[in-house]
Amino acid sequence: MKRHKKKSSGQREIALERIKTLFKQARDVFKEDKNLANRYVELARKIAMKYKVRIPSDMQKQFCRHCYKFLMPNVNCRIRLKDGKVVYYCLECKHFMRFPYTKEKKAKK
Repeated sequence: MKRHKKKSSGQREIALERIKTLFKQARDVFKEDKNLANRYVELARKIAMKYKVRIPSDMQKQFCRHCYKFLMPNVNCRIRLKDGKVVYYCLECKHFMRFPYTKEKKAKK
């Protein structure tokens, strides 16, 4: 049986850095090639799973949780506010995701 090596914190930091650059590249290349942007998101997710790194919350909202496509507001994503939630509607797969924003409202007060 193989023994699993524990991933060092240095590897996780490098993985997180790589995830951030992949999302930045996806944002930059989205206008020219949507498939390439979707591929960058796929690679970022694979890196996050391999090194057990959470994708930052601002980046989690940049791709659909159902079809894993890169979301660009007003192009393939619709964003609405409803009942204390931000609702992202993916125009690719017709699913929606809800994110609460009540914590942010309380922090402002």
